[in-house]
Amino acid sequence: MDFNEFYHQALKIKNLPLPGEESHHKMSPLMRVQWLKSNDIKKRNPKQAAVMALFYPDIKQHTKMLLILRKAYQGVHSNQIGFPGGKVEDGDGNLKETALRETYEEVGVPPESVEVVKELSELYIPPSNFMVRPFMGFCAKPSPFVVQQSEVEALVEVNLYDFMDKKNRIEETLSTSYAKSINVPAYKLNGYTVWGATAMMLSEIQHLLEEVL
Repeated sequence: MDFNEFYHQALKIKNLPLPGEESHHKMSPLMRVQWLKSNDIKKRNPKQAAVMALFYPDIKQHTKMLLILRKAYQGVHSNQIGFPGGKVEDGDGNLKETALRETYEEVGVPPESVEVVKELSELYIPPSNFMVRPFMGFCAKPSPFVVQQSEVEALVEVNLYDFMDKKNRIEETLSTSYAKSINVPAYKLNGYTVWGATAMMLSEIQHLLEEVL
């Protein structure tokens, strides 16, 4: 889809209500839903983080969405697909600033070049005890991305059509923090299996875009 057309249509999501948990649950393992019902998240005092779902044109003006493959490391999100983003730091004025700062640090997109169009529903991630706030942003004239080598293994530039195609919703048998070898709803994008918190955030974005495109 031409980015100019996408931009003007997608701006309409500003006025839409957020589907929140309804859309998250579509891409959530059943065991996660059950775990959340039986645990008090507030008592866990979760850390705060923010991520950016960035949409932009490629050189042919086709609309793309940016995901990243994280480096392998000793942690729960090692070598997983996600959005640019990270935890709140002392200098951040709010969660939107966190998302913009992390996007600049990880993929080199300056905050002033991103138009943040929607604050999305927060999502709790039990394995790392983070409460994550996603934002959706547009970048009309992206410069070449600059990858933060210590954090990002690869960029995953997803065509809008592929993201919106329901055929790319799948189920795979994976091991999660809740159980081993369970069926997990996921997206198959650019050859990668995208599941967990990122898939749940994608589900909400997809819901909103389906309302306006």
